[in-house]
Amino acid sequence: QTQLMESGGGSVQAGGSLRLSCVASEYTYRRYYLGWFRQAPGKEREGVAVIGTNMYSTLYALEVKGRFTISQDNAENTLYLQMNDLKPEDTAMYYCAGGLQHSLRPQDFSVWGQGTQVTVSS
Repeated sequence: QTQLMESGGGSVQAGGSLRLSCVASEYTYRRYYLGWFRQAPGKEREGVAVIGTNMYSTLYALEVKGRFTISQDNAENTLYLQMNDLKPEDTAMYYCAGGLQHSLRPQDFSVWGQGTQVTVSS
C-alpha cells in the first residue's frame, strides 16, 4: 500500500510558483507529523517544512521562510507545499515524509514518498 504519493513538480522560471501535493494513507496521515524535504544532486537531503498543530508550530527552513507555505486538507488526507518566488537553488527532488518527531531533520522521518522533481531555471 502506497503510504505517501507526491505530485505537482515541474519546471518553472525563477520567480515562478508551484504547488506540490502529497496524498497520504489515512493511517499515515493520522499517525505521523508530515513534512516536505528536498535533495539536490550531490547534496544531502534537507528539511523544507513540517506541519504543526497550529501556525505557530509549523517549521520552515530559513531558506524558504516567507516564500513557501505548508498546509493540509484533513478531509482529503493531503499535504501541500505552495512555493512562490522560486529560485534556481530550489531545484531538487522534493519528498513528502512522515515521522514521529516534530523536526526538520530527515533522520527523524521513517515514511517517505517517491518524490517529485522541481526544476527552476534562471
